[in-house]
Amino acid sequence: MKLDTSSYYPKSPLDGEEYTSCAAGGQSPETGQSTVPETELVPGSEPSPQSAPSPRLEPAPTGASQTMDGFSTAMSWIMVPLLMPVYGMLLAFGLSILNYVPAGTKLGFTLVVAALNILVPALLILTLKKMGAIRDVGLNNRDERLWPYVISIICLGGTALFVAMKGAPMWLTMFFAGGAVAGIVELIVNHWWKISVHAAGVAGIVALLVRIMHDGYPAPSIFIWLCISIIVAGAVGMCRVWLGRHTVWQVLAGYTVGFCGVFFMTLIH
Repeated sequence: MKLDTSSYYPKSPLDGEEYTSCAAGGQSPETGQSTVPETELVPGSEPSPQSAPSPRLEPAPTGASQTMDGFSTAMSWIMVPLLMPVYGMLLAFGLSILNYVPAGTKLGFTLVVAALNILVPALLILTLKKMGAIRDVGLNNRDERLWPYVISIICLGGTALFVAMKGAPMWLTMFFAGGAVAGIVELIVNHWWKISVHAAGVAGIVALLVRIMHDGYPAPSIFIWLCISIIVAGAVGMCRVWLGRHTVWQVLAGYTVGFCGVFFMTLIH
């Protein structure tokens, strides 16, 4: 048997020579004697220590894998959970009866939702990082997610209270409340298991569009947007698994928690 010296492995001095596993210190099957060659010592010299085996080199990344890495990273940031409340607000304004709301009111609501769910959590997370409470703003470590979860839950609850006080439809209020409920479930599960918050967030958007189709006097294009949201949800889950951030089961659990949290809360009238 010959060493494979093709592609990504270094040239071996054993190329072209037959060897067996016993060459590492075993015995020859023919003679029963050790197959390790004796080292000829020069008088007055010390025996040289046996060199450690060189590490096996990993295959170089291909162009396709690098492209997939870039796509997965971009999708993870475009669909970051902090953006889901804003995406939901924009979809509600564009695809439901709220489309008739004046443009200035739409802008004001969207800015408030963005401030509560992007600006405030982002500043607090950066503060936690500066204090050393977390190491990664992407919150990829399960043990660093406690306070970010608490912050997001409070912000979503505050958003639900704000839109309710402004007379928004109950299904929109419960969209934000459902996100807070999903966050509470994720917080509890996170004590033992790293559930996918990306999957939960995008599944909440799917649930919102389903409720708009039922109660929100939907626009004719609502079905197209629902299909797009389902495709995007699948792509986000695939990207998280590709990057090694989650397992398939963690992504599926995220889908379940996010969709059910929003869908069942929006049934409240």
